[in-house]
Amino acid sequence: MTGIILALDVTAPDRALRIAQECAPHIDGIKIGYPLVLSAGLPFVSCLGDLGLPLIADFKVADIPNTNRLIAEQVFSAGFNALICQGFTGEDAVTACVETSHAMGGTCMVVSEMSHPGAVAFFGQGVAERIAALAVSCGADGIIAPATRPDRVRVLRGIVGSRLIWSPGVGAQGGDARAIAHLVDAIIVGRQIYEAEDPGFEARSLDRIRR
Repeated sequence: MTGIILALDVTAPDRALRIAQECAPHIDGIKIGYPLVLSAGLPFVSCLGDLGLPLIADFKVADIPNTNRLIAEQVFSAGFNALICQGFTGEDAVTACVETSHAMGGTCMVVSEMSHPGAVAFFGQGVAERIAALAVSCGADGIIAPATRPDRVRVLRGIVGSRLIWSPGVGAQGGDARAIAHLVDAIIVGRQIYEAEDPGFEARSLDRIRR
């Protein structure tokens, strides 16, 4: 089964909670980034935790090892279940995220390649492949790879093997859920769901991907 992760990139807490509640029966996790946390505050995470879904901190952590460790500790103490970090910071920085995540009972995912058009400028020429290999060597649970470029996901799957791949870019960025679902463990969908007139209905429309 391919899971569906809602990227809850809205800034109004009441709206975020309403969307999450409507979508909860049809999704497998909620990804929360800076827009919502900076608006609502880190304690808001506990409100979403009541839905019983895994909560993913998409802070794309990219700092020195000690700072990464401190960020990861705050993330899991707040009630998150998974952390996303960048891989270009190198082995020691990624290892700090992985080790702290695992010590606190969480999952650590490493961005191997991003989904927006400009990403190809710096994630090309073998860089994404090197990051994927680094994620494996550091013991990360998996990688983030772009639904907008299924051919790249196939390449990265060959590097990470059975480790998780979560794939953003479905919907507003042009990624096709049906084209990527068989290659990844979960698709990440944001605007297609939360900007819909009926977010719950939109999330339910993707149920076929979960089969």
